[in-house]
Amino acid sequence: MHIRTSFPYDTTHEDFWIPLLDGTRLYARVWRPLTDEPVPALLEYLPYRLTDWTASRDWQRHPWYAGHGYASVRVDVRGHGNSEGMPTDTYSEVEPADGVEVIDWLAAQPWCTGRVGMFGISWGGFTSLQIAALAPEPLKAIVTVCSTDDRYDNDTHYMGGSVLAVDMHAWAATMLAFVSRPPDPVHVGQVMWRDMWVRRLQAVDPFVHTWLSHQTRDAYWRHGSVCEDYGTIRAAVLAVGGWHDPYRDTVLRLVENLPPERVRGLIGPWSHQYPDRGLPPGPAIGFLQETLRWWDHWLRDTDTGVMSEPLLRSYVMDAHPPATVYDVLPGRWVADDAWPSPTVTPVSYALQGAPVLVRSPQHTGVDAGRFLPYGNDPDLPPDQREEDARSACFEFEVPEETWVLGRPRVRLRLTSSVPRGQVITRLCDVAPDGASTLITRGALNLSARHGRDQAVPWKPGTTEDVAFDLNGIGYAFPPGHRIRLSLSSAYWPWIWPQPGSEAGFTLDPTSSVLELPVRARESAPAVAFEEPEESEPLGVVVPATLDEPRPERLVVRDVAAGTWRLEVAPRYGGTRLYPDGLEFTEDALETYTISDSDPLSARARSTWSVRLHRPDLAWDARVSTTSEITCDASHFITSNEVICKDGGEVVFHRTWEKRIPRTAG
Repeated sequence: MHIRTSFPYDTTHEDFWIPLLDGTRLYARVWRPLTDEPVPALLEYLPYRLTDWTASRDWQRHPWYAGHGYASVRVDVRGHGNSEGMPTDTYSEVEPADGVEVIDWLAAQPWCTGRVGMFGISWGGFTSLQIAALAPEPLKAIVTVCSTDDRYDNDTHYMGGSVLAVDMHAWAATMLAFVSRPPDPVHVGQVMWRDMWVRRLQAVDPFVHTWLSHQTRDAYWRHGSVCEDYGTIRAAVLAVGGWHDPYRDTVLRLVENLPPERVRGLIGPWSHQYPDRGLPPGPAIGFLQETLRWWDHWLRDTDTGVMSEPLLRSYVMDAHPPATVYDVLPGRWVADDAWPSPTVTPVSYALQGAPVLVRSPQHTGVDAGRFLPYGNDPDLPPDQREEDARSACFEFEVPEETWVLGRPRVRLRLTSSVPRGQVITRLCDVAPDGASTLITRGALNLSARHGRDQAVPWKPGTTEDVAFDLNGIGYAFPPGHRIRLSLSSAYWPWIWPQPGSEAGFTLDPTSSVLELPVRARESAPAVAFEEPEESEPLGVVVPATLDEPRPERLVVRDVAAGTWRLEVAPRYGGTRLYPDGLEFTEDALETYTISDSDPLSARARSTWSVRLHRPDLAWDARVSTTSEITCDASHFITSNEVICKDGGEVVFHRTWEKRIPRTAG
């Protein structure tokens, strides 16, 4: 990583308020070049608190853009951070509508040319797409990283129509802790902060209530899913993803469905991170330079050659042994001028053998790895041999090197003795020594087999053909290895198990097929990137601790009881000391438990503690939350608690208990 200290422009930065038409003010920070000429504006807009939680990351890129002649603006959405107003549901209609007002306001400033770009990762990437679909006139281009065009089937809530236990729960619990944090008195005033905090807390409702109440792809999920009508997007879109991020399929859909004169796609081996940050797995690239070419083309009318690049640039990874972290993954860049690409051919691999009963233990999936990997040591899936042993496996020899690029697909003939269940498929690369590396996977809730918008119970005892895609991948299987397709009826804690699913299903291999998108073995040496660089870091200090570090991912088996417990420490930040005197501490633990043979024993629990402390102001705000989901055959049972303190005084304490019918999940 090159830390850049010299730029074409000197810069300045300031915090300010952006007024909305309803009187609400959003808190913003802008980095601007020191020039008398107006410049284009870039906007990053999300709820993750610009004065503390994303401050370090913001400082790596916003000053860099300003140094290259852009007004780079970071804004907290309403009800979060220091912004006024009440928090709303994730991706509500209010949030993008506010964003349109922000864009119009920025375009009208005397220091702005009237042209605006928008960028972001994850939530910020989602919002960039959603606001682009509203087509505000000043918005000319966006860069959307690790984001989704489909809120139902490619987000943290559902997968193949099944409830994503691991992130439906974990992200709802995380957001409950996040939305409960107070504004900072340094920025909103020592008189106002507490009143703002209490009023905000009184409006909080756990997001999981809404998410679990919509178990099929209904109007709630269609809203904000730009895949409903790609034609609403008028801005140019640079879509970026990583093969180890769950949102990578969005890149493939965007380059397929948006006009080629306004879209480009880029997929590397990365996790859920900006590609310049150097977090595993690499290689990292000069992503800021790449986006600067994009902004200069669309916001300055400068011919940077960016639209002469191939429609899709992607990284085909070489075979690698299973591991939970990789500094750098070997491979090569490939280029495709169209998607679907004429260089990719579907190749069918017929399954063989007698009918097989697939009845996996309920703890199948404990070696799945993290749903949203961030580059931490235990994030990626370990060796899959134990998972394969809990599954039905079919293998195919690799006589010559085989490159796969795109979304594999399975067609399966199944017989089920129960009305509910799920099928999970994993594609693994098996080395000659037997090591099994997970390449990609997919899932289908059997009640969603006729469409994600409906729940159709299986008629017990009947046989049907089902088909579904696995997540996209770029991978080179070497000769002498074997391609292994593994099928299971359970995948905890990724997939919340269905009542009765312990019965499993019967697979007829002779009527079942794996289809791989096999790509021509043609690399693109011309696809190259500059060395990653960023601006000078903010100077946040992470103090040393004498405490014994908690394992980030721990599996505990009670052999006699037949139960399994997975403990996850998400490690978002820990304790941080900011240059302005803020001490920020957070700690979280997620626990997932299940019995070998009982799908109704599933339990997900998260605890969070957050402290914001300014010793110079004697300000000490604390938040603690507990969130839990259990189930019976007919309902999900959710429990949430929030306790907030100002010093030793409890200013808010509330619990929520809710039973939500299991209509499809």
